[in-house]
Amino acid sequence: MKKIRLLAVDMDGTCLDRRSRMTDQTLEALEAAAKAGILVVPTTGRCLSCLPHRLRERKDIYRYVINSNGARVTDCLEEKILFEKLIPRETTLELLEKSAKLHVGVTAHIDNGYIIQGRILSAAGRVMFGRDARAARKVKDMRLAVREGIDAIEEVQFYFLRPGSQAKIKRVLEAFPQLSSAGTKIYAEIFAKETSKGAALAKLAGSLGIPREEIACIGDGENDLSMFEASGLRMAMGNGVPELKKKAEYILPSNGENGAAEGICRYVLP
Repeated sequence: MKKIRLLAVDMDGTCLDRRSRMTDQTLEALEAAAKAGILVVPTTGRCLSCLPHRLRERKDIYRYVINSNGARVTDCLEEKILFEKLIPRETTLELLEKSAKLHVGVTAHIDNGYIIQGRILSAAGRVMFGRDARAARKVKDMRLAVREGIDAIEEVQFYFLRPGSQAKIKRVLEAFPQLSSAGTKIYAEIFAKETSKGAALAKLAGSLGIPREEIACIGDGENDLSMFEASGLRMAMGNGVPELKKKAEYILPSNGENGAAEGICRYVLP
């Protein structure tokens, strides 16, 4: 096996435990990879401003971030956007209009920021994500925020608040062939078509001259499948979805057992 030069790591469900916290073991493993000369690339569904705070404070560990499921790739050292694939403002407004009466919670990633519609979701976010959610901004009407804000919509998220909401959102999305989606039984993440963690990872690696066989990745969710396609060494968390585990070379312990740290130490570090 070739030496790994780039390590793409998912955050929620992978590098973060069941309480959405990064443990000392995981942080130390990421630090060890960086010290070994491996490019550690956080590859997350989160927006840039909501990167886990323990990692966000450690710029010595990472330089590049793939956020919002691949909608943006940022060079944090140079403070510039390398690649982006955004949802047009008018498309976002049409989507929000068609889903306005479907009893769903709405959040969005706009220009690296996290926007939350309403008090309930805002409060839930603070409880679930703690310090990571400090940069979030609460709004009363997402449509107004999109209409009057910066035209840089990375992602829209719908949280299913009532039985049947998921099926209704799925039907709405059928009218938007220019969009893609991923998610769980609890929520759906909506982004521009052809946006994915894998596409962003392939672009970043290509720009750095790193071939696929020198890329390792660790993930747990449906939105990590494309990342597997762009990587030579593929590791799935024990708590991962079955589809991901089928394509993994190694299945690691769960995120509650520091599985990502074990994978880095056993299979990535030289």
